[in-house]
Amino acid sequence: MKATRIYVGLLFIVLLSSCASTTRNTAKSKTTKQPNIIYILADDLGYGDLSSYGQTKFTTPNIDNLAEGGMKFTQHYSGSAVCAPSRSSLMSGQHTGHTPIRGNKELETEGQTSIPAATYTIAELLKDAGYTTGAFGKWGLGAIGEEGDAINQGFDEFYGYNCQRAAHRYYPEYIWHNNEKVFLEGNDWTNKVTYAPDKIQEATLQFIENNKDNTFFAYVPLILPHAELIAPEDSIIQKFRGKYPEKAYDKTKRYVSDYGPDIKKQMYCPQEIPHATFASMVYRTDIYVGQIMSKLKELGIDDNTIVMFASDNGPHQEGGADPKFFNSGGNLKGIKRDLYEGGIRTPFIVRWPKKIKAGSTSEHVSAFWDVMPTLTELVEVENATENDGISFLPTLLGKEQVEQHPYLYWELFTKGGRQAVRLGDWKGVRYKATKPNAKIELYNLSSDPEETNNLSDQHPDVVAKIAEIMKEARVESSLFPFFDQKLSKK
Repeated sequence: MKATRIYVGLLFIVLLSSCASTTRNTAKSKTTKQPNIIYILADDLGYGDLSSYGQTKFTTPNIDNLAEGGMKFTQHYSGSAVCAPSRSSLMSGQHTGHTPIRGNKELETEGQTSIPAATYTIAELLKDAGYTTGAFGKWGLGAIGEEGDAINQGFDEFYGYNCQRAAHRYYPEYIWHNNEKVFLEGNDWTNKVTYAPDKIQEATLQFIENNKDNTFFAYVPLILPHAELIAPEDSIIQKFRGKYPEKAYDKTKRYVSDYGPDIKKQMYCPQEIPHATFASMVYRTDIYVGQIMSKLKELGIDDNTIVMFASDNGPHQEGGADPKFFNSGGNLKGIKRDLYEGGIRTPFIVRWPKKIKAGSTSEHVSAFWDVMPTLTELVEVENATENDGISFLPTLLGKEQVEQHPYLYWELFTKGGRQAVRLGDWKGVRYKATKPNAKIELYNLSSDPEETNNLSDQHPDVVAKIAEIMKEARVESSLFPFFDQKLSKK
């Protein structure tokens, strides 16, 4: 009998211990907070436009600090060489052979062709994981009220330019907050009073403040340093005025409305000091990044926030921009709209304190369409849609990156059609791809990252394999048929 009582007593203690353990585990699961995620996307910032990536004519100290506190990728690629398809690739996790938006196709009214309602975006993924989501900057994937509108694609809040044509202007009459116009004081498409990027930055910081106690995703697609070249007359521009040789851009033009009621026309503003203005716009981008980091520290959420920084494509040369002077491509061949490395390789930095080794560098080959599966693995939400990416979370966490891309693929609707494939260290590029017998150029990126030595004649077997990938990696799009060359070049 005594033995029985002892046994029952021990069983009771074990059960109590088990319950306590279960309670602790449940409490832990309820209190363990997923990391906040901030993805900052610069507009037309070249691979060499950051001092941490080799820029010597100006510095970007805050972004450099981001790299020093996290991981810098040296072989990361944008989704495309122009705005809309690059962003579609990021949002959908698909390369331009599959993603719904494959070019900059404009609407007659304000906005661009919509990403379809059926597209599962990274914003929807994170909402499924319990995140509050916001987008601040340039959208370009569907007009206000349409299926591609940001607030119809998983974002709880949008503030900025819905239309990428409107985002050519830094002093617009209005920008958007969800589906409401926010008129900017003193602006009428000709008067320059309120600098829209500053207002968008204020909204970004306010979103972070408002959600400090929530788990949030902030997508920050800046419009800097995209042309037009213009900046407020403040201490930032004064830092660079007189520092560089200058040749005025279209100095005979006046700052006049080319948007407003007639959105079909588009031109860039005149600029007396284009070099200083460009440098100041990149530096302003850097200041914005610094403000975001300071806000995270102020709120005490820095350690539990992942910050990513990239650019949507290579550097532009419109509006007086001079990528050659600044070596914006970082010695890489090509600029915006090119599928050479300079048009699609982007700086990419990821910081996550205590998770990502500070000051680390990765040569892992990755692209925009990898962000979706990476976040899927991170937040442990099953992704119900197929994508073209692989998770680079193991790389971020310092683990073995077992899965690698068999290839990367791009296509672009401009100047007869362009295609590119990265196959290991090989890079195949085909211009005027819609013409019969268009030739494929072949480069070995390990020995020739600047793509100066075409090896196609020496390696016909590699060329043949890349040609097959160019054929098989894509499906024809009724919205963006590859042989339709009437799409906008903006």
